[in-house]
Amino acid sequence: MNFLAHIYLSGNDPQLAIGNFIGDFVKAGSLVGRYEPQVIKGVALHRAIDEYTDSHEVVQKSKNRLRPKYRHYSGVIIDMFYDYYLAKNWDTFHKTSLPKFAEQFYLLLEENKEMLPEKALYMMPYMIQNNWLLNYRKKEGIHRALSGMSRRTSFDSKMDESIVELSKYDVQFENEFMEFFPQLKAFSDTWIESHQN
Repeated sequence: MNFLAHIYLSGNDPQLAIGNFIGDFVKAGSLVGRYEPQVIKGVALHRAIDEYTDSHEVVQKSKNRLRPKYRHYSGVIIDMFYDYYLAKNWDTFHKTSLPKFAEQFYLLLEENKEMLPEKALYMMPYMIQNNWLLNYRKKEGIHRALSGMSRRTSFDSKMDESIVELSKYDVQFENEFMEFFPQLKAFSDTWIESHQN
């Protein structure tokens, strides 16, 4: 899953959300002493979500549709596609509107930027200025994000071309997302509950 899903799956805990957000930017061994326990728990939640997602049979079905062309980048692309379907179906999953949810999270980042790792801190102004979380609900927003990621890869990932598959297999991808995501939400809720202090 990508940023929007990770933040959403943190529930209403701001520290958990920050940890979940920075999960890809930090190494496990560098956390203790630098972050509050709840932020560290958020990083662990991020990794649990990724592991659950990567091994799920429905997600594998989505990835397999892309694998012949995009190979190991198919997982990255599906993460972005699933954020698109989460944003598109946001009102099904959350009572706060997506514009308000995004605004509240950007404010949280601004208030806690001293704890953000360097790469996350560098990315933050672009994320806020271009309102990534809100723009995930548009195919153009997903295309822009994937094009940016494609430019930063060492190899020719072709991720910028995957908008073609998003349109071509839109119904299949959305059905798979809608089958998978409630299971992921239940998994995350159970994980959070079982890791209470």
